[in-house]
Amino acid sequence: MIRVVLFLIVVGVLALGEAWLADRPGDVIVTWQGFRIETSLMVMTAAALATLAVLAIVWSIVRAIVRSPTVLAKRRRDRRGARADAAISNGLIAVGSGDIDAARKLSADANRLVPEEPLALLLSAQAAQLSGDRDGAERAFRAMASRPDTKALGLHGLFIEAQRRDDAISARAYAEEAARTTPALGWAGRAVLESRCKDGDWAGALALLEQNRGALDKTSYRRQRAVLLIARAPATENSDREVAKAAALEANKLAPTLVPAAALAARLLAEGGYLRKANRIIDTAWRANPHPELAQSYAELRSGESARDRLKRIDALANRAPENVEGALAVARAAIDARELARARAALAPYLGAPTKRIAVLTAELERAEGDEGRAREWLARAVNAAPDPAWTADGYVSDRWLPLSPVTGRLDAFEWRVPLTAMTSAAPVIESETVLVIPAKTAADPAVHEPHDGDLPLATNGAAAPLHPGLQPAQPKSEPVIPLVHAPDDPGPQAEIVEETEPEPDAKPSGWRKIFE
Repeated sequence: MIRVVLFLIVVGVLALGEAWLADRPGDVIVTWQGFRIETSLMVMTAAALATLAVLAIVWSIVRAIVRSPTVLAKRRRDRRGARADAAISNGLIAVGSGDIDAARKLSADANRLVPEEPLALLLSAQAAQLSGDRDGAERAFRAMASRPDTKALGLHGLFIEAQRRDDAISARAYAEEAARTTPALGWAGRAVLESRCKDGDWAGALALLEQNRGALDKTSYRRQRAVLLIARAPATENSDREVAKAAALEANKLAPTLVPAAALAARLLAEGGYLRKANRIIDTAWRANPHPELAQSYAELRSGESARDRLKRIDALANRAPENVEGALAVARAAIDARELARARAALAPYLGAPTKRIAVLTAELERAEGDEGRAREWLARAVNAAPDPAWTADGYVSDRWLPLSPVTGRLDAFEWRVPLTAMTSAAPVIESETVLVIPAKTAADPAVHEPHDGDLPLATNGAAAPLHPGLQPAQPKSEPVIPLVHAPDDPGPQAEIVEETEPEPDAKPSGWRKIFE
């Protein structure tokens, strides 16, 4: 609408100018080099306008001829760019769908058309990873790491490839370089932190955590600092107990529900005579997370007290988390020590219908204390096949005590107090053969799970083998599977995940040679 109005205004102005000239006729005489031109003003004006139009047309033609090489080159670049964009888009789709041949072809086309394009380098790395060409993937990531705009992505890819070939030194070097150049990278900070923790450099890990404090949310920062302080405490406890006590108190303040922090802080406070504060720390942790280590620490706070006094204190602690099995076990333990066997039996009675190993063993001890050796042996036999108790578990590894790092993957604060097999699930039931038990891999449709390489033991995120359940044996080696996954541009490729084990169903019918024993 605005253009129409402007056009009408221009036409009106020209019409008014022509009318003005027509109302004021005159003659124009030009004398030059012996020539004399005499005409009217209107004719002279029209001739001038016609001359300008012709000159404009000629200039346009000449300009088009002069600029034609540049225009043709630009159009050629645009066509190459469109073809490259199509090759990159279709190549990433081919990687996601698992079409290896198409991914290779489209990657070659993209690198031929736009060899320096970051997405072309990423497609090359993805296609190489899909086809199992680790050398090709590493070359692509090195090319990206040499450029300032893709350095972070290239270092991430090199870090993952180093982990896959179990090169911890190179992986740490790449992570440290990435953390140094781009401190906001979460994966680099975590990798360097875990690497320093593996080396036992707790002071360096704490310093790095403080440097990356801005990249973490408040809850994660407080939890990780508490874990690092507790991890460092045993090293300082023998040399300077005051420093160890200060670290334990700070860790407990940062994470009041962290069981090792509460137990250590309470023990060190009790050694210094601060029993009320030690009781308060254990009480807070117990209410949030009843744990046998807390019960043991609480029982040992007062040295030299009688067994009956200890039973009263343990009974009061158990009442702060009623109907919890840990409280019942703590009361039963203290009651047996105090020779109040009826009280111990009453505490264990609600759990004797489906006892765990600890309940069965403690009941056997109770029966032996009452003089019934036959019943004690019966309960010990039941303990062999009883349900497992919670334990410190991380990445399929079960420990008898809390550890700051997972020995499988090196993750910080990986241990959880739970029954080891409860978190292990599978998409298919366990298949029993005549010689081995094979754990089927999860389907590739699950984007969070990848199949293990070479049919070996389950792989952890750093390529280490995760321990199998004692009753299961690894399957025979198979060829390396192709992992068709779609990744965002900042994801250099799939990483090996932990393949979790499954517990066979208790009511499954036996097959193979086990039928002989039925």
